[in-house]
Amino acid sequence: MSLNVLESSKVIVCLGTGGVGKTTAAAALGYMAAKAGRHVCVVTIDPAKRLADAMGIAEIANTPKKIQTSSELDLWAVMLDPNSTFDELVQKFATSEKQVEKIFHNSIYQNLTENLSGTQEYMAMEKLHELASDPRFDLLVVDTPPARNAIDFLNAPNRLIGFLENRFFRLLISPSQSVFRPVTFATRMLLRTISKVVSAQVVSDAVEFFQAFEGMEAGFKARASEVQNLLSQDSTSFVLVTGTHKDTVDEAIYFASKLDEFKLQVNLIISNRITPYFGDDFDTEQVLYPAGFRENLEYLTKLRSAELVQLSRLSVIASGDSHIVVPLLPHDIGSLSEIQEIGEVLVNSRSTYDNSVSP
Repeated sequence: MSLNVLESSKVIVCLGTGGVGKTTAAAALGYMAAKAGRHVCVVTIDPAKRLADAMGIAEIANTPKKIQTSSELDLWAVMLDPNSTFDELVQKFATSEKQVEKIFHNSIYQNLTENLSGTQEYMAMEKLHELASDPRFDLLVVDTPPARNAIDFLNAPNRLIGFLENRFFRLLISPSQSVFRPVTFATRMLLRTISKVVSAQVVSDAVEFFQAFEGMEAGFKARASEVQNLLSQDSTSFVLVTGTHKDTVDEAIYFASKLDEFKLQVNLIISNRITPYFGDDFDTEQVLYPAGFRENLEYLTKLRSAELVQLSRLSVIASGDSHIVVPLLPHDIGSLSEIQEIGEVLVNSRSTYDNSVSP
């Protein structure tokens, strides 16, 4: 079958639980799109270095790096570095060098990316905005974090907008005492309560940190809205990557339900590592096969049948022609040639449950 998502999408977001081959699928989709003539950047917001390993390259940085292929493919890769992305963001949108220095030297900022929940997802949102605006690329393939952290990435624009519109945040960033005057007592009581849990210096640093961003919040909000709009466009496709076992299928159905809450839908399902089909022409009664052959064949046949039963549950998410199965390969993926091998399977797959699917 032809993968329409490679032809029509500007952004492909790959979702799935850990260990199902999501990064490999993202790399394979990116490779095949580049082979078809598109200008592709594969970006991973997963902190693990699986993308570099899958593509057989030494290192991927926070800035796009062109992948050296045997042909003239325009294929690039990026691995999100939240610290560097936040630094670049501050330098780009601060109104003065003094503001940059004030933010960089604040103790809250210095510990932000390591300790503040959601920073990874916020910076991933910013990186997506940056790359979507890069004229070098006409397709982004996004490899999201494993398990349910990917939902935090999808929700990051909405959460950030809500945070920036929060009344208390607006009070903290305002340098005007008149703004504080209507709620002076309440604000002081809240800060005093917080100071009992953490030191007064931490509270002071926090207030100073938020005030240092004065004038930048409008830019943050605008970009969050743009990413929110980007994710909801028809040109953004969501690819759900699954395994063949019950737990990974359960997780896939959960992901689909969360996408539905965001008013998004699954455009393609890729189920990895299904037991291959070995055919029906084995005459185990008349032909002398090695010891244990019949038992192994029966076991693998039953295993494949059980896997197909689990995968059939995914029909509630997408139709059969939007569901591709990838057979279990006899080797791990660790080079571009092997990424291409997976990509060819994806592009040429004929039917979700076609018994002729084989490695």
